Amino acid sequence: MTTPLKTRFAPSPTGHLHVGGARTALFNYLLARRHGGVFSLRVEDTDALRSRPEFTEDILSSLKWLGLEWDGPLVYQTQRAEIYRAYVERLLSQGRAYHCHCDPERLAESRARALANKDKPRYDGRCRDLGLGPAPGSVIRFKSPQSGETAWPDLVKGPISFQNDELDDLVIARADGLPTYNMAVVVDDASLGITHVIRGDDHVNNTPRQILIYEALEEPLPLFGHVPMILGGDKKRLSKRHGATSVLAYREMGYLPEALVNYLARLGWSHGDQEIFSLEELISFFDLKDVGVSAAVFNTDKLDWLNSHYAKEIPLPRLASSLAPFLEKLGAENLDPSLLEKAALSVRERGKTLAEMAQKALFYFLPYPPLNPQEADKLLTPAGKEILRAFREPLGRTPADNAEFDALLTRLASERNVKKNAVAQPLRLALTGETKSPGLFEVIEALGPEKTIARIDKALARPESRDAT
Repeated sequence: MTTPLKTRFAPSPTGHLHVGGARTALFNYLLARRHGGVFSLRVEDTDALRSRPEFTEDILSSLKWLGLEWDGPLVYQTQRAEIYRAYVERLLSQGRAYHCHCDPERLAESRARALANKDKPRYDGRCRDLGLGPAPGSVIRFKSPQSGETAWPDLVKGPISFQNDELDDLVIARADGLPTYNMAVVVDDASLGITHVIRGDDHVNNTPRQILIYEALEEPLPLFGHVPMILGGDKKRLSKRHGATSVLAYREMGYLPEALVNYLARLGWSHGDQEIFSLEELISFFDLKDVGVSAAVFNTDKLDWLNSHYAKEIPLPRLASSLAPFLEKLGAENLDPSLLEKAALSVRERGKTLAEMAQKALFYFLPYPPLNPQEADKLLTPAGKEILRAFREPLGRTPADNAEFDALLTRLASERNVKKNAVAQPLRLALTGETKSPGLFEVIEALGPEKTIARIDKALARPESRDAT
């Protein structure tokens, strides 16, 4: 029976899930789904000083928001201490690991001598063949081969090899008995049946050490693939100085999960010239051979473009409900569902993010939107108010339709020998507070006659003393 493909994402809860980690999770998810395999999630929380429950919750919330649901139970390293001890004991009993009694002062002196001699600082093997037992403060080291090479066919980078004499005897268990990173990762991946380890290329140097531990434990080797890092616009590693990097920060900025997933997938992976992919298409097309070896550059303009696309494509009720919390942050209350959908329809092509769209739609949900003072001084003159009265008359008499409204605009413009936009501006200002807005008839239809007339009357009541001369 063929072993099913099994990938994993193994974040440390020492900070928020950033876009680099999210892309790694996405690639693992897509590979598993493409081949009918398993995508597992493991929380590497053994760093007691830096791991925090709120970061774990952030990671889980981020993955769920992106739609990357994992299979099976969530695994926590802190709940696996006995498993790690058993594997360390296996290495000790097989002579592939040993107790080391070297104190920190001696190790520091040895490191300093190596650096002074321009050698690579590494453990000198003093305790390697002494046959020592456990002692207070002692650690356990892996007995690494001192000759030959360790190589693997990387699924992204191609063949990679390291000379074993460049790898020292790494610590695999600390003085408190807890495993170090490289040991814990091997035990987890081996015992949980991980077949494909897809991670960032900052882990390339860890891989030969982990392969040697696999071989010493006589455990099947997974396939390894190391994806390139993500850079900012200055071609340096993406960090906070480039702006938002955490997944949930992009949610709070008003990006849709479809847009971020699509964008992250295209950071280093391609499928012909196609730019826009549904999650189903990504699963169907994803292949590690199409992941490039060069670092990808994060481009916010491209993400904005994708977000605009998905804002136009998602069902209107979902767009409306997604806009609601952004409107509430701006002070809107008691959001009428019908008006919310009409407002969403009118701004869905007028903003790059939900936050931007909410800003443009806010006027719908205020009793009287504040008038831009400079524009009001310019437009609410006696002549401008005459135009407002001309609009008010048919609106108060019968429900206007688009054709009637357009005919009125045409007549008023002809009478004043100006363009239609010029006569529309006083009304636009009265209804929205600004001179740029969704289509006027859209606004009138969404507000309804009562609110429309109330806003016109409010503008007409603006004191004449403030009118421009």
